[in-house]
Amino acid sequence: MRNLDFSSWQTLLSTLLGLSVITLIGVGIRLLLMQTVQQRRERENRQINERLRTLIAAYKSLGGSFTGNLAVNPAHLRDLKRAAAAAGGRVSAAAATGDTVLPGEAVKAGDLGGSDRHRRIRDTVEVALADIILLGTEEQVRLAAHAAQEMIEGRPVHTGELVVSLRNFIREVLNLDPVPQGVQIPTQGPARILGAKTKEGGRDGGGAQGGKTVGGGGGGGSGSSFGPAHSSDEDGTHHA
Repeated sequence: MRNLDFSSWQTLLSTLLGLSVITLIGVGIRLLLMQTVQQRRERENRQINERLRTLIAAYKSLGGSFTGNLAVNPAHLRDLKRAAAAAGGRVSAAAATGDTVLPGEAVKAGDLGGSDRHRRIRDTVEVALADIILLGTEEQVRLAAHAAQEMIEGRPVHTGELVVSLRNFIREVLNLDPVPQGVQIPTQGPARILGAKTKEGGRDGGGAQGGKTVGGGGGGGSGSSFGPAHSSDEDGTHHA
């Protein structure tokens, strides 16, 4: 300010213009820095939200059940079919020869009905483990990798310890109070998934009702409206 010259209007205007330019440059730099910092914070918040959303979904998949069988069955559908077929063959052979049929073999032979449910649970757990390996903490990645290795080797997988780690991490990130020391939370396991038997039964029931309607129409003398009847031989040849 000591070197400013206010002796004339020209120098005063040039001085004010210079101060305005310097002020605008400073404000522009400040706004640019603020915008850069804000964009970085928004990007970090989006990453945190996406990470939390994924880990919460994995927590629900791995710890959505408190009762029943809390271990993940690693067997694939083809293995279950193979075991059921082998057990069914042994049961049939024992019945043909009059031998005693063991209860365990009978259960294995009829256990294929629940294989679809075990397969759905296993697939859901595999997806959750992959998400945890991608976005989890160091401890969670170690536990998830161990569970995945156990699943590959064909051993039942327990997810209780991993669920506890996820629960503590999520509560900490959300600034929630930790679980009280005196609270005893039961061991958690994968969420049970309902099979598609009910839906398939509904579709089958609808098809049966539709068949009755068509049959009723044919009985009333309107069968010609559905086209000529066809019959098929054993070799698959259709005849009018």
